[in-house]
Amino acid sequence: MRDYDIIIIGGGVVGSAIARELTRYQLRVGVLEKESDVCTHTSGRNTGMLHAGFLYKTGSLKAQCCVEGNREFDQVARELDVPFKRTGKLIVGFTEEHRQRLLTMLERGKANGVPGMELIDRKRMDEIDPSAGGNFAIFCPSSGILDPFTYTVALAENAVKNGAAYHLYTEVTGSEYLPDGRHVLHTTKGDFTCRWVVNSAGLNSAKISEMLGIPGYVIQPVKGEYFVLDKKAGAFAKIPVYPAPTERNTFDTHATPTVDGNVLVGPNSFNVEDGEDYSVRQTGMDGLQESGARMFKHMKREYYIRTFAGARPKRVDPATGEIQDFLIERRDEVPGVINLVGIESPGLTSALPIARRVVKLLQEKETLTPNPAFDPIRRGVPRFHEASCEEQARLIAENPDYGEIICRCETITRAEIVAAIHNPLGVCTVNGIKVRTRASMGRCQGGYCETRITALIREELGKAVTDMRLGNGESTMFTGYVKGGEQA
Repeated sequence: MRDYDIIIIGGGVVGSAIARELTRYQLRVGVLEKESDVCTHTSGRNTGMLHAGFLYKTGSLKAQCCVEGNREFDQVARELDVPFKRTGKLIVGFTEEHRQRLLTMLERGKANGVPGMELIDRKRMDEIDPSAGGNFAIFCPSSGILDPFTYTVALAENAVKNGAAYHLYTEVTGSEYLPDGRHVLHTTKGDFTCRWVVNSAGLNSAKISEMLGIPGYVIQPVKGEYFVLDKKAGAFAKIPVYPAPTERNTFDTHATPTVDGNVLVGPNSFNVEDGEDYSVRQTGMDGLQESGARMFKHMKREYYIRTFAGARPKRVDPATGEIQDFLIERRDEVPGVINLVGIESPGLTSALPIARRVVKLLQEKETLTPNPAFDPIRRGVPRFHEASCEEQARLIAENPDYGEIICRCETITRAEIVAAIHNPLGVCTVNGIKVRTRASMGRCQGGYCETRITALIREELGKAVTDMRLGNGESTMFTGYVKGGEQA
């Protein structure tokens, strides 16, 4: 039986941030993740925005954590070597009703401590980004864009570097509280014991909360669909463009450039029962085409390269259905449990501030000894396509695998693919390599490189062809060979 001081259930961006923060102390930290990787659900299926904090109720945890996370992110991005651009954001309006909502948002932003927000006219909008729709807008300079995959992976890798242990494909199925004050977590990979459990299960947080002895919470998955536009469209997008908020203080479809040069258009928003159903509807995409064109003037079908969907785990009042704030709690009547429920947007921005609050709850119950070996620095694999000609020549001289291009659309080399295959978390799916390198994220969506990536995984790890997986689930990519080929 594997034993830890603390086990975190859920290895997404918040769970991995908690793991990183806990490794600042002399603790044995384990992370149980039911999927094949740490960014397969909400953490990887979002817009990739570093939010500023003007949308949330003053004094709420969402507002506090968002503003705190936004303020520190330049340093965090440097420490973890993750792509980040502080682009600013436009929240645009067309009517006088929109103007009044924007003015209300402006006042809330000031109350929440968001710096530099201002209401601007169309002339100033054209100076910032002429591709944006609208007649006027709020400009918020502190907003930014990041890669949610890279950030989540970087947090997890830094946690592992500092001593945390990740257990993938490990779903928690039950929990027991022992007389000695320890917990036993039953999983699909056997039992684990610990003194403390942290519930960071995202879409499944209410289910895990009840399993740990805290019932009564309701998670309503809210699904959103997106278009991914080619980098040809990205050439016109300088800044995220959002519409004026709705009466319910939420945003409809927006257009957001990515740190890699694409544009995301979406999401729409609707309640679903199954938050892990990521299919998209034709009616939804038709609606995004219409609403997206109001935000981004270059919304053309010729730029579409992919669709995807994600779900936000909103905590709602069981009686009224009203959306609730983040929940971060510890209860004396349920010892050894720190419970997080309803961590949705702005969870990506708020991950580390949330993690520090988890540590604070733990420190209220026991003294934590600092880990003198903790290192906040994580270095990613050099990106060949971002390097200068001189740097590219140096990389090839040091490692000839940098001279072989595997993904033509994104100019990803064999060296980068091989490094991703040997990642610290032990992820070995094709999608796991994709999110670490961007291989197969380009115009052809893997039409050229996916088979080569598959062959490299087999070559590097010695895997049988019948063990190859695209992503989550038990389904494999191949059942064997055809036409008299090699036997598995």
